[in-house]
Amino acid sequence: MTDFKSHTPEQSPERRIVYIRKIAVDDLPEEVQEQAHGLTSLYAIGGEDGQHLALVRDRELAFVVARQNDMQPHSVH
Repeated sequence: MTDFKSHTPEQSPERRIVYIRKIAVDDLPEEVQEQAHGLTSLYAIGGEDGQHLALVRDRELAFVVARQNDMQPHSVH
């Protein structure tokens, strides 16, 4: 019998960890603010190195996008 570890998708070692964080639109560059269409905040998907990978409308969508791209999202408060 072979001994192996089983992983759920969220625990898979291949999944890149990303962080979900709420950002005020006023703190973003002007060209991004213009695309926010009146929103006061967006949610950033960021890498472990702090690089912004994506900005989305709401928290739920941020988690969906991360998981669809084989990433393991974590909330940052």
